[in-house]
Amino acid sequence: MREAMVRAEVGDDVYGDDPTVKELEELAARVVGKEAALFVPSGTFGNQLALFTHCLRGSEVILGDDCHIVQHEVGAASVIAGVQLRTLPGHKGEFSLSEIENKIRKEEDIHYPATGLIEIENAHSGGRVISLNWMRDVYGIGEKYRIPVHLDGARLFNAAAYLHVDVKEITRFCDSVMFCLSKGLCAPVGSLLAGRQDFIDRARKKRKLMGGGLRQAGFLAAAGILALEKMPHRLKEDHENALFLGEQLARIPGIHVKSEDIQINMVFFSIRDSGRDDLALVAQLKERGIKASSAEGGLMRFVTHYGVTKDDIRYVVDTMRHLLAGS
Repeated sequence: MREAMVRAEVGDDVYGDDPTVKELEELAARVVGKEAALFVPSGTFGNQLALFTHCLRGSEVILGDDCHIVQHEVGAASVIAGVQLRTLPGHKGEFSLSEIENKIRKEEDIHYPATGLIEIENAHSGGRVISLNWMRDVYGIGEKYRIPVHLDGARLFNAAAYLHVDVKEITRFCDSVMFCLSKGLCAPVGSLLAGRQDFIDRARKKRKLMGGGLRQAGFLAAAGILALEKMPHRLKEDHENALFLGEQLARIPGIHVKSEDIQINMVFFSIRDSGRDDLALVAQLKERGIKASSAEGGLMRFVTHYGVTKDDIRYVVDTMRHLLAGS
């Protein structure tokens, strides 16, 4: 990727004349089965740009209360798009179909905001992959009431690998999709927002408004092209490593692993029963060359990725065992 970035032919993407960005966007649109795509700096940027483009200010977005937009995007929807988030109780990334339909504002009323968007997530940020049947049903509700559906597909290719399907089998059930190049696909920077041509045309101007108009962005896009062409085919290895890591961690006294949620490359676990402080543990792990997230809602997280080997996992597990045992 670094070599490709050095060799990249670049222009000014704000003026639409960076050939490498164009190549990336055209490739991305083909891969996810949409008319057009737009390169953006990050997944959060892409999600918020989607809300900003789909919705009128003061309208309402229906989504799960455990999704990334609600939990980890700093309340940006209220600041950027000026929308109201109407959350539904989520269970491992899915939420009630009947409640979606109940919450849609079906009649014009001076007191009501309009329902502007339904948002779903696959793979879910808790590690689960959402069923295509549920996505199809959500999309059907959107079509019935003429409400667009946006898919936060930050780990879209992980979901496709788990389901053993082409990514287009997932994205057929949404009007727009954001996916990251910088997670399992290993590019250093960037995400894509894809959808209909008219949607992307409007999003392009709003991207500029949000400060996402980049100049010689082809240096970044070159890595993104390799990410899309080369990296999806090896994600199964990351998933297998995550399962191995979860199995090994579960054997350590004091660790409870959410084994049923290991469907992609993330392992969530609790050390509550060990009596150890998670912040202290994270610091000790870092001293030993291991990066981990501290606990959120009582759970810590490890993520497997390109370059992580079985030997690396054994080292992590042995280190965890020794640290929790106080040795």
